Amino acid sequence: MKLKKGDNVIVITGKDKGKKGTILEVLPSVNRVVVEGANISKLHEKARTRGASGQIVEKAMPLNASNVMIVDPKKGVRTRVGKKLIDGKNVRVTKKSGSELK
Repeated sequence: MKLKKGDNVIVITGKDKGKKGTILEVLPSVNRVVVEGANISKLHEKARTRGASGQIVEKAMPLNASNVMIVDPKKGVRTRVGKKLIDGKNVRVTKKSGSELK
């Protein structure tokens, strides 16, 4: 998986197509990522103490990793990711502009 926590991505399919956000969590074992502001679900929470009321919480749910693409930092468009050997280290680079991803 070429996606990492903190990457800026765009959703390319589904109900949130076109939304941009940051990856909050990567789940490589199931090939999923959690993107900030995408695939929001309403969860009903039970009251924790007696006398308190329950609440409805909005939470970002995981998306399949194939449904998101990295946003190129220079051009601001979606792009694929490659690897390049720079100073003896493998570095992730974007295919459109060749800029380094951090």
